Amino acid sequence: MIARWLQRSWFQRRLTPALSLLLPFSGLFGLAAARNRRTQGQRLPVPVIVIGNLTVGGAGKTPLAIALAAALVARGWRPGIVSRGYGGDNARPRPVDAAATAAAVGDEPLLIARRTGCPVYVGRDRVGAGRALLAGHPEVDVLLCDDGLQHYRLARDVEVAVFDGRGAGNGCLLPAGPLREPLARLAAVDAVICHDSPPLAVPPAVPAFAMRLRPGDFYRLGDPEQTCVAAALAGRELHALAGIGDPERFFRTLEGMGLAIVRHPFPDHHAYAAADLAVADTGVLLMTEKDAVKCAGLTTGEAWVLPVEAELPPAFIELVLEKIRGRKAA
Repeated sequence: MIARWLQRSWFQRRLTPALSLLLPFSGLFGLAAARNRRTQGQRLPVPVIVIGNLTVGGAGKTPLAIALAAALVARGWRPGIVSRGYGGDNARPRPVDAAATAAAVGDEPLLIARRTGCPVYVGRDRVGAGRALLAGHPEVDVLLCDDGLQHYRLARDVEVAVFDGRGAGNGCLLPAGPLREPLARLAAVDAVICHDSPPLAVPPAVPAFAMRLRPGDFYRLGDPEQTCVAAALAGRELHALAGIGDPERFFRTLEGMGLAIVRHPFPDHHAYAAADLAVADTGVLLMTEKDAVKCAGLTTGEAWVLPVEAELPPAFIELVLEKIRGRKAA
């Protein structure tokens, strides 16, 4: 309950009286973040692209990582992907097999492995995860790091900061606001990706690009070969659940497809139990792909998954290629 209240309060785009009491702690957090930025990064033998955000919670990093990996493969590169693996037992680096469980490796790395077919390794130490991946897959010539903007031990050649429709919230650092680092940090990144985002004070010298998430056809939970379009679900009792950074984004997407839904928001990275899915015993359950990797086998009712594809501007892909080509040539 407290976590949900904080999320709502942080993204009201103004500092509430209750949150203002936390500003002294935000000052301490800022000092810790500044010390973290002075960490000496360790360079790996291949170019490294870091995708992350300044705010807590998801902002579209995973769809971006999947789309960028596909774009690199299409241009002849052989990417590998490293991630912390939130919620998994990842004290030591480990590979992510498509048959793994989200409880073991984390929901986002599992989804990335299944969607991209690229080698994916997880570990709290991204440097160790990167080295382990390269040792196991010497053909990999570029690494994507999902959610590693603040993991400064890993030196990077490209930094991409992602924002969604919630923007930077009230603009304050944790715990008074949602920011992991001050907005001034954007001056050091190579690109900013805005997905359904309000205008941000991006430094003029930093390229900013718009990303669109395009929904596909639904597929049956547990049977991806069985698909249906939104029109086939219209008029039925639909229960939508979402345990992502901004559940409302998923709900708005469904409503934009002409579907009337009952909302069931959950915290980001929520570990689902059968009771969570029982809300749809008399209807149909709709969920995101990130939730689906944790929900297989938890319900015998009708459940459908909505995949999304990130559409990336060609200019953004060319910017990334220019930078990693330069590193490879060096």
